[in-house]
Amino acid sequence: MKKSKWSLLLTIVLVLSVFLSACSGKKEEKASGDSSSKGGGSKEKVLNLMETSEIPYLDNIMADDQVSLNLANNVYEGLYTLNDKDEPVLSGAAEEPEEKDGGKTWVFKLRDDAVWSNGDPVTANDYVFAWRKAVSKDTATQYSFIYQVAGILNADKILNPEDPMYNKTDKLGIKAIDDHTIEVKFAGPTSAKPYLKAVLSFPTFYPQPEKFVKEQGKQYALEADKALYNGPFALTKWEHEKGWVLEKNDKYWDKKNVKVDKINVNILKDEATRINLFETGKLDRTTISAEYVDQYKDKKDVFSTVPESSVFFLRMNQKNKALANNNIRHAIDMGWDKKQLTDVLLNNGSVPAYFLVPSKFVNGPDGADFREKNGDMNKGDAKKAKEYWEKGLKELGVKKVSLTLLNYDTDTAQKDAQFIKNQLEKNLPGLSLKIKAQPFKQKLKLEENLDYDISYAGWGPDYPDPMTFVDMFVTGGSHNEMNYSNKKYDELIKKASSETDLKKRWEMMQQAEKILIQDDAAISPMYQRGYAFITKSNIKNIHNHSFGGDYSYRDWDVK
Repeated sequence: MKKSKWSLLLTIVLVLSVFLSACSGKKEEKASGDSSSKGGGSKEKVLNLMETSEIPYLDNIMADDQVSLNLANNVYEGLYTLNDKDEPVLSGAAEEPEEKDGGKTWVFKLRDDAVWSNGDPVTANDYVFAWRKAVSKDTATQYSFIYQVAGILNADKILNPEDPMYNKTDKLGIKAIDDHTIEVKFAGPTSAKPYLKAVLSFPTFYPQPEKFVKEQGKQYALEADKALYNGPFALTKWEHEKGWVLEKNDKYWDKKNVKVDKINVNILKDEATRINLFETGKLDRTTISAEYVDQYKDKKDVFSTVPESSVFFLRMNQKNKALANNNIRHAIDMGWDKKQLTDVLLNNGSVPAYFLVPSKFVNGPDGADFREKNGDMNKGDAKKAKEYWEKGLKELGVKKVSLTLLNYDTDTAQKDAQFIKNQLEKNLPGLSLKIKAQPFKQKLKLEENLDYDISYAGWGPDYPDPMTFVDMFVTGGSHNEMNYSNKKYDELIKKASSETDLKKRWEMMQQAEKILIQDDAAISPMYQRGYAFITKSNIKNIHNHSFGGDYSYRDWDVK
């Protein structure tokens, strides 16, 4: 989900899904519990949300962060969507696909009542156009790789600059049989991909209206009126760096089951402001940090903690000479107290991470949690970290190392970064760590360009399988973003991607994780995220997805 995704994520990232009245020069919206009357005397149901950053991408093909993916989940829709149990259920598809060629070909019948927000029908060609766009080199989306994850025929070749089929998007395994039928071909048996339908619920597989997209050209999806919507909500207002408004999509095929009429979103980063708005009735729901947990934890009607499958970690860019040293990386990974970070600074249900694939995320073919075999890795102490550090300095022929930590600009992230800086500089003599806080969108760009030393990063899963984490760090992968390369690791991921023996596949992914963390210390895991929330008691049916994107607001209700 996604840098959170969900890249994943997070696609996963520090994103707060919280509620607040929209700011504008107009009269302030009422809080959800005091909604205004609509025509006919019914009450308009309004949610007041907030986020901590601008929307990086409204274009679902380009979305690669939690804010963009969460928005895409609510204004667009693909063949499948996730229900409240995180199961993929039919949405754009009218019925489950007909399988041919031993499962290598799936034929989907599309809903004939699905239309775009301008009234145009959602057609098979809209899927063909969007999927080809996603794997085009001209699009350069961070999520083109997910077509390889799904095993779509020829996706690997189309995306490989060294292959004769490179960028020949018309060779991708999808075609329109008629306006409401698409045929999808896979490179191998789909039995090797038990998560396939969940993958197809991810926003990079959503359709796009070709005619409209081409009419808008480079302006497509840069403003609210420069996109069309086929999901439960439509983006009706977008004030950049301030906020946006979602309204129930009157053209949505299942609009009768969408409970909320309007969602106002504001961008606010200051926690004290959010708490004040909650207390004054202008905020329905907000995350809270450690300093407020004790204040609310006994108020059972509003306080809750939500465990997540997102893992946060420090990327270590091996373009930096010092960070290319294995001992230096091990020292940084072990040189700070992860438990103190989660138990004292965060205090929100997060737990220390000594791993990449989170616990209680998915079970293997034997029914055991993925974490059981590898357990915690690199669970060292300051003394051991110092030993690694001194070995690394000796190998580099230096006595001092200066590094910069690229960070989010939220209050919580800045406190976390300062804690890590203090610990590392104390435990690793000769280290100087400077903190560079950046707005969310700019931080993502710096990571993509490898223009940093260490980065505070996060990943939320895109689909319910360990592969959504471990394939992130293959050589040259679009979400590697730290110049890491290990041939054995790459080989294990490649084999696991097509292995039909699920037990062997599971073991390959566990071996790969061990190489990444225990052997190479390529990243320094920080914590598996939990959230502490305060929520108005009249907000109902809140479902937090464990992958793909945080929320689908179509199920939420205001009582």
